[in-house]
Amino acid sequence: MTREKFQDHINQGYTFKKDSIVLGGAMFDGECVPNTHVKIPLKTINRHGLIAGATGTGKTKTLQVFAEQLSLKGIPSLLMDLKGDLSGLAAAGESNEHIVWRHISIGDTPYEPQPLPVELLTLSDEKGVRLRATVSEFGPVLISKILDLNNTQSGIIALVFKYCDDNSYPLLNLDDLKATIQYLANEGKEEIEREYGAISSASVATIIRKIIELEQQGAERFFGEKSFDVADLVRRDREGRGVQSIIRLTDIQDKPKLFSTFMLSLLAEIYSTFPEQGDSDEPKLVLFIDEAHLVFKEASKALLEQIEAIVKLIRSKGVGIYFCTQDPTDIPEEVLGQLGLKIQHALRAFTAKDRKAISKTVENYPISAFYNTEELITSLGIGEALVTCLNEKGIPTPLAATLLRAPITRMDVLTSSEIDDVVNQSDLVDKYNKEIDRESAEEILKEKIEAAQKEAHQEEIQKQKEEASKVVRRKESEEPSFVEEMSKNTMVRQLGRTVVRELTRGLLGVLGIKKR
Repeated sequence: MTREKFQDHINQGYTFKKDSIVLGGAMFDGECVPNTHVKIPLKTINRHGLIAGATGTGKTKTLQVFAEQLSLKGIPSLLMDLKGDLSGLAAAGESNEHIVWRHISIGDTPYEPQPLPVELLTLSDEKGVRLRATVSEFGPVLISKILDLNNTQSGIIALVFKYCDDNSYPLLNLDDLKATIQYLANEGKEEIEREYGAISSASVATIIRKIIELEQQGAERFFGEKSFDVADLVRRDREGRGVQSIIRLTDIQDKPKLFSTFMLSLLAEIYSTFPEQGDSDEPKLVLFIDEAHLVFKEASKALLEQIEAIVKLIRSKGVGIYFCTQDPTDIPEEVLGQLGLKIQHALRAFTAKDRKAISKTVENYPISAFYNTEELITSLGIGEALVTCLNEKGIPTPLAATLLRAPITRMDVLTSSEIDDVVNQSDLVDKYNKEIDRESAEEILKEKIEAAQKEAHQEEIQKQKEEASKVVRRKESEEPSFVEEMSKNTMVRQLGRTVVRELTRGLLGVLGIKKR
């Protein structure tokens, strides 16, 4: 196969009728062929994708290039930044000899570094716009899947939501959920049994333990108000560039349960609120999930099924999802089968297990007459990758070993002062960072319990008063009076008769009546 045939093969496979972005230039015999551009059509970016490769091969920089090119086309992105190095999108890059050589080799336009519009978001104490969602917004089904509950326990959660809906008790945070469950299992037991049926104490205890486990990973800071509106992810700046929303996740790498909870919430909210878009000419939003294995590592089977279902359906909303991970096997096969774009950086074959994994990975790529893919995948350099995507008809493009273009933004983290500048310029900080603590289920039920206890206390006092009054009346009825007691005395009775007799005699004498 000659260089000219290779060039024709690539140019034919990567020529599209509508707009596209350029990732880099195709390589033949280890060298980049100028003006042989490897492109991705905007029309198929909502078909999802994978960026994979060993540590240090340039995956994150590829993700950065991808997001930059989308922004320049006016397409906003949401990026999960677990290592902290994607914040550099907010600052201009710096040119050097290697970058100049790379762009000359690709035959691309001259390297022009520039900053891009960035919004910093956070789930924890990192600086940025706070992301929150209420328990009610999750609903009983998602909450049950996140907590990995069985059918009986899920039924109790559904009952709790129904009870709160019927009584207008807002379920905002995990404290509200726990308080409601505990109330229905104790003080409200008779009420719940009368209206909805009995609930198991053992199941209630299990649910509470599951909630506590979620709280220990910091989820109590995520649940609450004000809820983040996903419409704020779809914005452009005054120059028409798509805003890159970066979620700073450097402090939750050891909290996969929280990460999975957030991801599921986000995908579900986007799917439920975004209108149907179908196969439009460009995506509405693109999600990049760095260190994607964290999404699936601790996920339950039910949670995985939910994520898989949303990934399959969300592309009709004009949303593309791109997973960035070390090994393609980190992604479940059901999700991997939905991915249209594959960018594979080098893999390392140190063990027999590594070689088997490489052989399995190669099976996911189109056969190429120009490459021995299994050998090439272990010899790619930093900033080089195997690329294949879907053309506008949904057909896979030719496999291309690609020299990737350099990021136009900084390939490093922002300083603390630069992060402060980005946060201070944000229009969303004032909107979301003021915590709202309105009356919700926990407070309402607490007042209800206190009122019931007070009423029970008053009833007990009244009952005690009534009992005391009965005792007094009973004693009064049972104890004889002083006169009665004295009348029972023989000496007193005799004395009384004598007194009466003498009084009678005296009275008769006074009246002048003679006794006959």
